[in-house]
Amino acid sequence: MSRELIHALQDPQRYDHPVTDFTLYETHISWVLLTGEFAYKIKKPMDFGFLDFSTLARRKHFCNEEVRLNRRLAPDLYLDVLPITGSPQDPHLGGDGEAFEYAIRMRQFDPHQMLNELHDKGRLQEAHMDELADQMANFHATLPATQGELGMPAVVRADTEENFQQIRPLLESSAQRDQLDRLAAWSRETFERLEPHLARRHQEGHIRECHGDLHLGNITLYRGRVTVFDCIEFNEGLRWIDTSNDLAFLLMDLEHRGAPQLANRVLNRYLQLSGDFDCLPLLDFYKAYRATVRAKIALLTRGNPDLSDKDKQLLLDRYQSYIDVAEGYSSPRNRYLLVTTGVSGSGKSWLSQRLAESLNLVWLRSDVERKRLFDLKPLTNSHDQPGLDIYTREATCETYRRLAGLAADALAAGYPVIVDSAALHREERDQLIGAAARDLPYLMLACTAPETQRRHWLRTRAEAGSDPSEADERIMERQQAAAAPLDETERAYSLVVDTAAEGVANEVAGRVRQHFTL
Repeated sequence: MSRELIHALQDPQRYDHPVTDFTLYETHISWVLLTGEFAYKIKKPMDFGFLDFSTLARRKHFCNEEVRLNRRLAPDLYLDVLPITGSPQDPHLGGDGEAFEYAIRMRQFDPHQMLNELHDKGRLQEAHMDELADQMANFHATLPATQGELGMPAVVRADTEENFQQIRPLLESSAQRDQLDRLAAWSRETFERLEPHLARRHQEGHIRECHGDLHLGNITLYRGRVTVFDCIEFNEGLRWIDTSNDLAFLLMDLEHRGAPQLANRVLNRYLQLSGDFDCLPLLDFYKAYRATVRAKIALLTRGNPDLSDKDKQLLLDRYQSYIDVAEGYSSPRNRYLLVTTGVSGSGKSWLSQRLAESLNLVWLRSDVERKRLFDLKPLTNSHDQPGLDIYTREATCETYRRLAGLAADALAAGYPVIVDSAALHREERDQLIGAAARDLPYLMLACTAPETQRRHWLRTRAEAGSDPSEADERIMERQQAAAAPLDETERAYSLVVDTAAEGVANEVAGRVRQHFTL
C-alpha cells in the first residue's frame, strides 16, 4: 500500500499548488516528497521498540507531535498535518472522508543551505554559530521542566550501558573490543562520580523537553535565518533530557567535524547567555555518550545485507572516527588560569575570545557576570533601568567574587579558563589568581594599546551596540587615573600584550602553549 501511495502522490494534479518537480527522500522511518514550494513527510508503519509507527492512530499522533514540537524552533517550516483520503491508488491530500494515512506539510528549503553542507564547503560562518548559540540558550530557558522519572540518573546510566551492550557483538577485532572496554570503564567511573550532580540537576529542573537530535544535519539556513528542525518526536525519553545533553550533541558534532574553535565559540556564548556553568562537569560525559550513539548507528547500518563492501568499509571507518572522538573525551585537559588586566578599550575581550577559541578555554566576562547579578541580559543597557546602578563598590566586589568562584568551579570541572576583566587593583587580581588554588599554574595578561587606538575601539564598540561592555572614553580616563600598576611580584607571572600589534592573538596563544608546555 505504501509504495503505491508514494507513487500515486508523484502526480502534479493531486496538489492545490504548482509543482515544479518531484524528489523523493527515503529513510528507514519515513518518506519525504519534495514538490517545489512544499515538502510532504509520511511516516512508515514501522515498530523498532524505541519508535512505534505501526498503527494509523500512532502515525497521526506522532505527525501532530512532530509539528507541535518543531514549531518551537522552526515555525516557518512546519505548517500542518493533512489527512490522506481516498485510496493508495487514488489519494487526496486534505480531502473529505476517512483518512487512511497522514502527511506532514512543510515549507521546502534548499538542501544546499544545510549547515553540514555549508561546513563541508567551508561556508559555515562564526555568525551562524552565534545565532545558533543564542537560539539554543533562549530555547532551553523557556522549556518546561519535569520532576518525573524521565532524565533520572538511572535512566542516563541505562542509556549509556545499552550502547556498549549493543556495540560489542558487532565488533570484529580485539583492538576494537579493547577500546570499547576502556571507554565503557571510563563511562561507568565517570557516571558514578557525576551521579549526585545529575540527580541535583534533575531536582533543580534541568530535565526539559529538548530537541534531542541537535547536530548540523538538522539545521539549515531558511530565509537567511539559522533554523533548527527535525527534533525527536517519537520517544519522550530521548527528548526529555538535561539541557547539557542537548548542547553536548552539537558540540560533539562540531568537534567530530574538525571544528573545535566553532564548538568553543558556541559553548562560551551559550554559557554567557544562559549562566549555566553548572553544566560544565557533565559535558564530556554527554559528548562521549553522543559520539558512542553515532558510532553504534554506523555499525547497525553496516549490517544491511544490501550494502556493497565499499559502503560497509565506509561505515566501519565512520564507527571508528566516532568511537575515537568518544574516547578522546576520557583524556583530561591541561588546566591553567589566564587573567587579564587593563583599562577599558585595551582589547581584553577581543584577545580573550580569540585565545578561548584557539586554546579551548572557558571564557568568563566581568561585563556579563556583573549584569547577571542584577538579572540583566548581556546586551541590556543598565543605564536604561530607572534607579539601578550596577557599578557601585559593592557590586564590583560581588562581581569579582563571582568571577573567582566560577573560575574555580570551571577549573575543578577540568577546563582551562580565561577571566576577562579590568582587574585594575591588586586585591581584585589576587582574588582572581587565587581561583587557581595552589596546584594549578596561572598567567596574567596585561593588555595595553595606544590611547588613540583605545578611544577608537571604544567609539566603534558603542556605535555597534553589540557588546556587553558599557564603558566609554570617560570611564577609561577615570580608570587610567585610579589603576594600580603591577608590582614586582605580579610582573613575574605576567605577560604584557600590545593588542594593537599585528598577529598578536596567535603570538600570545603560542606563548601560552610554551609557558604551560601544552
